[in-house]
Amino acid sequence: MTDLKAELHQKLTITRGVMVAKLDGLSEYDARRPITATGTNLLGLVKHLVGCEEVYLGTAFDRPPPFAPLPWVEDESVWENADMWVRPEESREYVLDLYDQACRHGDATIEALDLDSPGSVPHWPEERRATTLGVLLVRMVDETAHHAGHADICRELIDGSGQADAGEIGDAAYWRDHVARIQAAADVFKPPAG
Repeated sequence: MTDLKAELHQKLTITRGVMVAKLDGLSEYDARRPITATGTNLLGLVKHLVGCEEVYLGTAFDRPPPFAPLPWVEDESVWENADMWVRPEESREYVLDLYDQACRHGDATIEALDLDSPGSVPHWPEERRATTLGVLLVRMVDETAHHAGHADICRELIDGSGQADAGEIGDAAYWRDHVARIQAAADVFKPPAG
């Protein structure tokens, strides 16, 4: 029989690794620049997850990490999306170190508590604030995987690095032909010019 907590923890650990790996080999500019119309950027996604780990696997269980409160939470700029991008004075090393600390602290919470251990998320509405480690662990797996998907697409838009197993599936010619097939299928529905 599968140990649900161990399985969720393993999935979280894997997707955390994806988030960090998406920064490998990128310049400071590419790690920080907005890739989408709403400003999504790779280092900002990691910064956002620092706060998620801090709240959902720390503060919610009266286990705030040593670095809490986060500067963008303390000055309340988090409510203006300050957790989704990295200021020039915030180094990549600073953000990655915070993420590492937050993940290690989250791991300690997961290891110390049972899935039905009660927690409370301070920024949630009063009627929904009470929760459990199980619920928040599922949320963290979802949140991290959600942003790992964003990171995959951002990295592909930056330098063409696609999914981790792209090379196992095919070479550059394979992917060029594959994209051409998809484009041809879409072109069937392309509105006429003019």
